[in-house]
Amino acid sequence: MRGRRPYPGGVLFAIFCLIVAGWPASVAAHGGGSSGSQAGIPIPSLTHGEMAVIAPYYGRIISLAESVSDTDETFRRLLNFAQIQRAYCLWGLMPGSVSDEESPFNECSHAYLAAAKAVLLQMRVMKVEKASVDDLVSDIDTALVRNNLSLILCKFSGESFNTADLIRPELADIALHMKSLAVILSASLLVLAGLWLGARALRLQAQP
Repeated sequence: MRGRRPYPGGVLFAIFCLIVAGWPASVAAHGGGSSGSQAGIPIPSLTHGEMAVIAPYYGRIISLAESVSDTDETFRRLLNFAQIQRAYCLWGLMPGSVSDEESPFNECSHAYLAAAKAVLLQMRVMKVEKASVDDLVSDIDTALVRNNLSLILCKFSGESFNTADLIRPELADIALHMKSLAVILSASLLVLAGLWLGARALRLQAQP
């Protein structure tokens, strides 16, 4: 909102909460698009360059998709996958999740952005407001051509995905990636400091 600044450390706190409370410990990290269940809807891969261009448009794609009333099961599952997968990728907040091929969050970024692209292409053949969809597609196509990024590849560029196979960054890889580890440690310290200050305030209030 205009005139309001985000609460300092709010992003770090959100990251910490998801890692501590929302990360399914019982599911092993995904090592490749073809290794998991293929019972869902297949999602074509996208190049590293496409990912970098589509990332800033993710919000517009999802917002437009959520406004569609006449949908089918395929569309709903693709949209649901894109949103859940992005949450597993910590909502794109981790540094280098899109640009750094070595980031433990790069593969899951490929997954949710590939799903977002699939959602957009699905809207092109549905009964929706064509002007809005065509304008968005045109903007992305123009950005791809202008930046000459569509042919830039990384190790996940040839990987396809599936709505039945969520991608989860491996905790061991996060521990070895300095930027990701620094953000998580900072979030942990912030939360611990907040808990300590809260406990101290309660003790002071309890004193006669």
